[in-house]
Amino acid sequence: MALLSRLSRSRTIRWGGLGLAMVAVALVVVALARGGSDTAAQKSDPEWCTPGTQRTALCPHSKVFDAKEYAIHGDAFECIGFASQADAQAVLRANPSDPNHLDDGGGVACRGLPEPRDTKPVAGIAQHFRCGPGATRSALCPQPKRSFDARYFLRYGNDAYDCSDFASQADAQAVLRFEPVDPNHLDGDGKGIACPDLRGPKDVKPVRRGTP
Repeated sequence: MALLSRLSRSRTIRWGGLGLAMVAVALVVVALARGGSDTAAQKSDPEWCTPGTQRTALCPHSKVFDAKEYAIHGDAFECIGFASQADAQAVLRANPSDPNHLDDGGGVACRGLPEPRDTKPVAGIAQHFRCGPGATRSALCPQPKRSFDARYFLRYGNDAYDCSDFASQADAQAVLRFEPVDPNHLDGDGKGIACPDLRGPKDVKPVRRGTP
């Protein structure tokens, strides 16, 4: 009888331990699920953004975006109203006449907006660009005697300009030299030389790269 009692208690302890282990696992799963839902909630739009609401700066996570809706109402929208630079660029593509005045010059809209980005110029717009007397030297205004201001290409503080926006490699290098952190990612391989494939004049003296 004593032996049976001991065996019974041993089985009870084992089953009890197994039960506690299962409860612990269940609690962990629930905690992870709640954490995931909290993360999802952080990425969800405010409650006023009902299903089907267009994606905007106020409803940045909506999957609905129709560029044509922003291109048929005249000068009704500004860069600040878009969730990303790519959305603003899509509107510019939908209507290259640019009634909203989104073009920052050369067929690229709202360079200062966050990712995702689409900085491929809209065809035809660059042909109508006019270089003002004070416009800095660039691919659109490449005249060698024109003044160059590196700060122009750093005004947004993010990846707003590409190598194709510069009139020469030396100009791109001047921007990298002015701001070695390289927010425009002009020095892709980190060797301190910006846009090495651009036309001359050249400046290939490496810049000591900064850190964010």
